[in-house]
Amino acid sequence: MTPLPHPSRRTLLGLAAATPLAATGVLALGAGTAHAADAAYAMAYFTESTNLGDGTDYGLHLAVSTDGLNWTPLNQNNPVVTPTQGAGGLRDPFVLRKQDGTFVVLATDLKGTDWSYNSQYIHVWNSADLRTFTGYHRLKLHDMVTHSWAPEAFWDAGRGRYAVIYSAVDSSGHNVIMVNYTTDFVTASAPQVFFDPGYDVIDGDMAVGVNGANYLYFKRNGTLVGARSTSLNPGSFTPFTQGVAQGGTEAPTLVKSLTSGTWWLWGDTYTPNGVFYAWATTDLAAGTWTAVDQRTYTQPVNSKHCGITPITAAQYTGLLAHWGAPAWNRLKSYNFPARYVRHSGFAGRIDTYPVEPYKDSLWKLVPGLADASGVSFQSVNHPTRYLRHADYAVRLDVNDGTPAFAADATFHRTAGLADASWSSFRSYNNPTRYLRHYGYALRVDPVATATERQDATFRVGY
Repeated sequence: MTPLPHPSRRTLLGLAAATPLAATGVLALGAGTAHAADAAYAMAYFTESTNLGDGTDYGLHLAVSTDGLNWTPLNQNNPVVTPTQGAGGLRDPFVLRKQDGTFVVLATDLKGTDWSYNSQYIHVWNSADLRTFTGYHRLKLHDMVTHSWAPEAFWDAGRGRYAVIYSAVDSSGHNVIMVNYTTDFVTASAPQVFFDPGYDVIDGDMAVGVNGANYLYFKRNGTLVGARSTSLNPGSFTPFTQGVAQGGTEAPTLVKSLTSGTWWLWGDTYTPNGVFYAWATTDLAAGTWTAVDQRTYTQPVNSKHCGITPITAAQYTGLLAHWGAPAWNRLKSYNFPARYVRHSGFAGRIDTYPVEPYKDSLWKLVPGLADASGVSFQSVNHPTRYLRHADYAVRLDVNDGTPAFAADATFHRTAGLADASWSSFRSYNNPTRYLRHYGYALRVDPVATATERQDATFRVGY
């Protein structure tokens, strides 16, 4: 099935479209409560399938990662908490670790894609550990007849307060980035214009105190652009980069590697909708970015406009223990990393993410039907069906209980033939043949050439 795109805010409003994106922006915590060293990351996001059908949910979703690139959705990719006030849904969630070591979650008050919906409020939760969420309320930011999109926050040490930034249309007639200051996220100061370069801007994301500079990335005309300042004063930021994009791109998120000098810039696209791309640099001041190989990162399925924050090893372990990892996996192609294994018309193939219906690309890797030391691929949305080969073509067929079916549906997982850190799958009853794609269709074939080894290599993830 060909995914059906849905319009962006730019299309509908004539603005710079976006579902704003939250970031780790505030890496300099100042003189707050000491905490254990960060060793992992948490991602906050909402979900939206390309046709706004199954897989769409405007609650708060969480995923975790040890490398900041490959993500494990929590709670089976279901929401961990859902707004009950305002529009009854959220977009663009952002997580900040506060000065006392606890977290605050901010999000746009909007359910769905009605870009004309106005709200002067944002959703707010407190959390000690991202396992329980307390003190839910909405924070009023302004009295204008407009929205409050993509809220983020950072600690402004000079003011001794948190700055909450967001996009709104002010008297200029276009979106600017506004700021309010708060100590408790319950009440806030009067709004001010934080950044207005004279054209429509949304989705502001900050990195504070990086070698004496502060960075603000934002969305302009489908690209991600950076501005910088040596202060945090409203009106002090000046754009200094060219736009970075892959298709129509929005929702920038800056993330600092915990193990190297690398910075990543994540962007969420709306052409195609809902695909995250990443770029890397070792020098924020240079303002130049290099596209990251899609083999190295994987977004949570159906994720939109994420916010990423560092967490400790104990928090990472606690989140996985509390919420659990998914009971299913996805298989990414090694040499076509934008594509995932899926079934379509009960034929096995690899197709470009996002897949509709998305559950066509979800698999339970169960003990092999013919040999428990092997593996069989059980469909999540057709659980009586398994991937099996017939005349060397791979199909999704109903398990008829016969030994022949069990043998056809069983594979032995090996180190990836093209990359030992990935996986390959050798046929149980045709052990000279491996699961591979050819013309995007799945088959079991002998593997000899470098291209065939790449065709037969997959990443098992989420």
